[in-house]
Amino acid sequence: MVDINKVIIIGRLTRDAELKSVPNGQAVAKFSIAVNRRKRQGEGWEDETNFFDVLVWGKQAETLHQYLVKGKPVAIDGELRQDRWQQDGQNRSKVEIVANHVQLLGGGQ
Repeated sequence: MVDINKVIIIGRLTRDAELKSVPNGQAVAKFSIAVNRRKRQGEGWEDETNFFDVLVWGKQAETLHQYLVKGKPVAIDGELRQDRWQQDGQNRSKVEIVANHVQLLGGGQ
């Protein structure tokens, strides 16, 4: 059996990207995107918004962070990663998208 972990998603940034460096000096940009989905509700349709946290690493993070501003549409090609930790004796986890490629969409603001 072969496992596949691949995500392609298009959405809008919910906030400006934050650029940080990890202890080894590598850059990481963190941001969140909103993705709308239409679903049937009775006789009509309703919009449902989903929010996803995204990480971009290295040179791509350094180059793109200034353009990753709230409201900007982006296409992301990446994979899912699950972060696990303990807090107050409780097991916690969070799934994030780790981007391999980020494509800026739309015109300038």
